[in-house]
Amino acid sequence: MSQGRDTLYQQRFARVFDYIYQHLDEPLDLYQLADVACVSPYHWHRLYQSVYGETLAATVKRLRLHRAAGELVNSSRSMDKIAAGSGYAGLSSFNRAFSEVYGMPPARYRQAGSHTVFVAAVQAAAGIAMEKGAMNMHDVTITQQEAVVVTGLNHQGSYMNIGNAFEKLFGWFFMQHADRMPVRMLAIYYDDPCSVAEDDLRSMACMSCLADVELPEGFARQTLAAGDYAVLRHQGPYADLASAYQWLYGVWLPQSGRLPADQPCYEEYLNNPREVAPTELLTDIYVPLQPA
Repeated sequence: MSQGRDTLYQQRFARVFDYIYQHLDEPLDLYQLADVACVSPYHWHRLYQSVYGETLAATVKRLRLHRAAGELVNSSRSMDKIAAGSGYAGLSSFNRAFSEVYGMPPARYRQAGSHTVFVAAVQAAAGIAMEKGAMNMHDVTITQQEAVVVTGLNHQGSYMNIGNAFEKLFGWFFMQHADRMPVRMLAIYYDDPCSVAEDDLRSMACMSCLADVELPEGFARQTLAAGDYAVLRHQGPYADLASAYQWLYGVWLPQSGRLPADQPCYEEYLNNPREVAPTELLTDIYVPLQPA
C-alpha cells in the first residue's frame, strides 16, 4: 500500500477503536463496526485480522472482560451492574465468559484473584510489624537503566483504557513500519490515580523505536531518563497492577531505604494480551529512584 492509503486505513482503525471503547456496554457486531470504518463488511473482517492478529469479536470480548476485571478489583459495583456494563445480557453468560478467560468465576476473582496477594501484604504492613523478609515476597530488583527514546500516543483518562492508545499506535506502526519488528512496548504514567481525578489522568502508550521518522499528528517522542530503577515483575491480569503499585509504594519503597526520583514511572509489557491468557501476562513496573 502507498503511505496515503496506509494513513487512510490507520484513521479508520482509530475511529473504530474509539467507538468500541465508548460502546462496550452495547451490542457490537461486524456490520456495525464495518460501517464505522466505512469499509465493506465483506472485507473488513479480513483486513482487521491481518493487522491485529485476532478477530474483531475476540477484541471486543477481551476488552469487555478487561474492563470487568478492573471493576471487580477496583470498585464495589454489583456483579449484575458489571455484567451489564460489559455488554452481557445476563449474569450467567458473563460468568461463563469470565471463567473461560480468567480461570475462575468473577465473584471468586474479586475475593481471591491474584491481586489479593498484594492487598493482603499492604494490610498486614499497615497493621503489624512485617516479618523478616516479607518486604521481598515479590520479585523486586534495583537496576541501572540507560536513557530510552520512545515514540508514543498520549492518553487522558482511566489508565485501564490506555489500550485504546496502544491499538492506534500499533495500527500506525504496522501500516508504516512493520519491517522494524520487534519493538519494546511501554507505557508512561504521569499521575497518581489516588490524587488525580480519573478523567484527568495522563499517560502515554509507547514503542521503543522510530526515533528517526516523521510522526503523524498527535504522536510524540519522550525520553525515559537514565538512572536507578526499582523493577517489579508482575505476572497476572492488568487489572491487578493498581494493587501491585500500592504494595510497591506503600510497603516495599518505605522499607527499601530508597527515595523515588522526580520522574514518572513506566511499565514494559513483555508479552501480548492477544496471544496469552490474562493470568500469563508479564509486566515490569519501573519506579525511578534517587541515587543511593
